[in-house]
Amino acid sequence: MYIGIDLGGTNIAAGIVSEDKKIVCSDSRPTLSERPYTEIVADMAGLCNDLIKKAGVDISDIKGIGIGSPGAIDNKNGVVIYANNLDWNNVPLAEELRKYIDVPVNVENDANAAAYGEYMECGGDMESFVAITLGTGVGGGVIIDGKIYRGFNGVAGELGHTMLVHGGEHCTCGNDGCWEAYASVTALIRQTKAAIAEHPDSMMAGDIKVSGRTSFNAAKAGDKAGREVVDKYIEYVASGINNIVNIFQPNMLVIGGGISNEGDYLLNPIKEYVKKHCYCKAVEQTEIKIASLKNDAGIIGAALACGQ
Repeated sequence: MYIGIDLGGTNIAAGIVSEDKKIVCSDSRPTLSERPYTEIVADMAGLCNDLIKKAGVDISDIKGIGIGSPGAIDNKNGVVIYANNLDWNNVPLAEELRKYIDVPVNVENDANAAAYGEYMECGGDMESFVAITLGTGVGGGVIIDGKIYRGFNGVAGELGHTMLVHGGEHCTCGNDGCWEAYASVTALIRQTKAAIAEHPDSMMAGDIKVSGRTSFNAAKAGDKAGREVVDKYIEYVASGINNIVNIFQPNMLVIGGGISNEGDYLLNPIKEYVKKHCYCKAVEQTEIKIASLKNDAGIIGAALACGQ
């Protein structure tokens, strides 16, 4: 068994994962990210010990602990080089956790960990696989020949920061025109608010708090402005996916994140767009699906990546 930890800016989620890729038990604690990293790691260790007791197993049964952390990761040394939402720089995460629990610790980028979890859930036997997450930002992970692709410097897979529109919307990374600035849920909310300002008679204006669901709900109810927002948003998402397919030609690409709960309403037009715009139509095409593990992907992927 392994322990997988999904470290986020808001919560630390963790679970014990069995050899058959199932979560035996899980729990979470608030990150309280303004604290020193040493306090956060101490809470991570406490969470791991609580899970071991809860599952009724011994520490000797745990082969390793995998951590999916935001930011740029030095996987070889278990160091978080930089994570802006935690305000971490060169944090020796693996070394710090081993002060509390003497088992091997593997640190991955959180999007890479989630991608690996989805890859294993889909059988773990494809030559190439890509997972994207549409959330506050756009995360991505690439698996090639069963291994997480990290690039020569460990920070590959930042798919959300490929450029979609030259000189376009400003992105949180500091650049302009990133895919994330158009395809994230944050971007969708901004696009929805702009449409409400332009069409105050739209049913979207009735939402007290605009969310990623606002435009989709309106579109499904026949609201013209809502439909325009959704159509444009899906085109942004599909354009980025088409770029990824043209670069990697993966056997499979899965779409996760909260907006993926829209299911076929989101998926089918994306598939149609990629089918129409992909570079080579004379060969077998990438299978595009909705991710299946949802919020468990990070925990399961972080745990299973220990055994890579």
